[in-house]
Amino acid sequence: MTINRRKFLTFAGAATGTVLLNSNSNAEIKPAILFQGRGYDYKRPSFPKGSRLLFQGDSITDMKWGRNQADRNHYLGHSYAFLIAARLGMDMPKTKLEFFNRGISGNKVSDLKARWQKDAIDMKPDLLSILIGTNDVGMGFRNPGKVVTPDAFERDYRHILEASLKANPKLRVVLLDPFILQTGRLKNQMAYTSRRKETDKMGVVVTKLAKDYQTAHLQTQELFDQAANETGPENCIWDGIHPLPQGHELIARNWIDLVAKHWAKS
Repeated sequence: MTINRRKFLTFAGAATGTVLLNSNSNAEIKPAILFQGRGYDYKRPSFPKGSRLLFQGDSITDMKWGRNQADRNHYLGHSYAFLIAARLGMDMPKTKLEFFNRGISGNKVSDLKARWQKDAIDMKPDLLSILIGTNDVGMGFRNPGKVVTPDAFERDYRHILEASLKANPKLRVVLLDPFILQTGRLKNQMAYTSRRKETDKMGVVVTKLAKDYQTAHLQTQELFDQAANETGPENCIWDGIHPLPQGHELIARNWIDLVAKHWAKS
């Protein structure tokens, strides 16, 4: 399932609104309510009791999680993974969900592949969420001799998906597109255009993999494009690559909406 990106733009203009909880609501969030300080209604996803949710990726997922699951002050960091865990943990206490963040700053998909057994397979997740690609793109700009091609990106990405689904054929998988905006270090038009071109190529790969493996697919680049059109890119991402708190909220809200619809109760 691919989320309709225009239907699910639920960007928080400022993280000051009260969340309106309504587990029976099927209302989709419209951009018209984004800046009214009202929070939003959402449909809660359905999970088997005790489900383990694992978030994988790079610095956008990492956000300084403490590398120690027993340290409950820091075990999730402060990315969209933390926001998802906070909302679902609060609203679905009887489901007893477990949340794990294993994003590592600077990682490329090849780095995920190298640590996949320990940081994914051995953790036995019931749901696996992956956001990766910005460092694969960045490598070519930092070191032109070490370009990560879309084919290489796809090959390693496909490897980790195959390994994950072999270990757990019932695994729920959510793939998120890499994204950038024209702000911060990417404010320059030439810098932005060249990097956006390469980022979009990786997004095409993610779309292909989501279709091949029938995963949920959150098209985050288009979500951020729409949010930037509403508020300006600097209100979403501070340096062109890393989201501000409201950018993480944008991901979190739409991730929950996507998961609720993709695995709706029959």
